[in-house]
Amino acid sequence: AGVDALRINPGNIGGEANVARVVDAARARGACIRVGVNSGSVERHLLERFGGPTPEAMVESALGHVRMLEDRGFGDIKISLKSSSVLHTIDAYRVLAERCDYPLHIGVTEAGTMLRGSVKSSVGLGVLLWLGIGDTLRVSLTSDPVEEMPVAWEILRSLGLRHRGPEIISCPTCGRTEIGLISLAQEVERRLAGETENFKVAVMGCAVNGPGEAREADIGIAGGRDKGIIFRKGEIIRTVKGGANLLAAFMEELDTFLAERKAARKDS
Repeated sequence: AGVDALRINPGNIGGEANVARVVDAARARGACIRVGVNSGSVERHLLERFGGPTPEAMVESALGHVRMLEDRGFGDIKISLKSSSVLHTIDAYRVLAERCDYPLHIGVTEAGTMLRGSVKSSVGLGVLLWLGIGDTLRVSLTSDPVEEMPVAWEILRSLGLRHRGPEIISCPTCGRTEIGLISLAQEVERRLAGETENFKVAVMGCAVNGPGEAREADIGIAGGRDKGIIFRKGEIIRTVKGGANLLAAFMEELDTFLAERKAARKDS
């Protein structure tokens, strides 16, 4: 069908003869193969040897299948070791990274629904990437697959590894908040959901920390008592009276900012 890469894991091919057929087909078409081991697919003899689907058992399973490919002269390989346990996932990749130089595809499998899965993926992948482990990644959520991509991008952004789309910072609600901060921040996020321009937006709720954070952003708003101050590149460009007017005013300035930014890039 023209795929660029495929995945095999213990038990889904059915013996070395079938593995050989897959290797021959992949080599003929220039496709690479990912050896993907999940904690739930480790072979029985390794479960007995290591006392369960431990990180060490997962590594031995992966390297055993890698050897099948190497024995057939196939080297376009990458490896993944995924567990629903964050700690097992981290330990497995750390052991594997010390034992081979193949590219590693990292992820926490069966991580859960949107909230729990995002937290587990962020912790597990964040630790591995901070250690310098991982070449490609997957965030796995029990949700619409479309939701997985923003989580993955935010993990990369938080570590300074990739930048795509705007960074939105917003403060928690507290006793000093005197504007509709939650709805304002949610609407800004919704408005910028498909934006690929890389810039920083601040949506702040009070006059204590807000102005300082908003000044540091490319464009930002800091709320006050029944008003808001809109900043752009550290300068105040507009003061808006009345909490009900803040959303419309900020969206207007945000649209202007984006239009001017894109026009400047096009001219350059």
